Amino acid sequence: MGKNSSADTKEQILNAAERLFASLGFAGTSLRAVIREADVNLAAIHYYFGSKEELFVAVVRRVAAPIVGRQLQRLAILEESDNLPSVAEILEAFIAPPLEVVLERPPLGPIHAQFIGRCRAEPYPVQKLAEPEFARSQQRFLYILTKVLPNQSPTELRWKLDLVVAMLVRILNQMEQLEMLNEKSCVEEIENIVERLVIFITVGISA
Repeated sequence: MGKNSSADTKEQILNAAERLFASLGFAGTSLRAVIREADVNLAAIHYYFGSKEELFVAVVRRVAAPIVGRQLQRLAILEESDNLPSVAEILEAFIAPPLEVVLERPPLGPIHAQFIGRCRAEPYPVQKLAEPEFARSQQRFLYILTKVLPNQSPTELRWKLDLVVAMLVRILNQMEQLEMLNEKSCVEEIENIVERLVIFITVGISA
C-alpha cells in the first residue's frame, strides 16, 4: 500500500466515522457500520486506530485541532499587548474560530458542527474521551480570564466558560441553516452572530 493510498484510506475511515458518530452517537455507531460506510475492512480500522474509542478520539482530534490552533493564535496576539485585553476581546478570540472553521470547510463543516454537538450530549464517559482535545485552549482562556477578572474565583469562571461552550455548541448545531446562504452572506452572518454573542456573554461573565 503506497503512501497516498494509505493516507486516503485513513481519511475515508475518519470521514465515515465522523458522519456516523455525528448522526448516531458513540453507542449507536458500530465498527461494522464504519466498515460499510468507509468501504474498508476491519483490519484497516484496527491497523490505523486500534479500537472504536481510539477512532472516536482521532475524529475529535481532527475536528478540534484547527479550532484550538486558531483560538490560541488569537489569544497569543492579545497576550502580546502591554495591556490586559478586555473580556469582549477574549470572548471574540474564543467564540469566532469554531464558527469560522465550520464555515470554511464545506462539505465537512456541517458534519463537524453536528459532531461537536453530539460530543457535548454524550454520556460523561464518552465526553471524557473528547475533553482533552479541547482542554488546551479552554485552560489558556480560563487563565487569562482569571487575570482580567481577579475578583472572581477560578471555579466560578470555569463554570461560566463551560456555559459559553454550551451556547457555542447550540449555535454550531444551527449552522446547517447557513448552508443555503451564499458565501458573502455566510461570512456576514457569522460576524453578526459573534458580535451579538460577545455583547451578551460579556455582561454575564463579568457580573
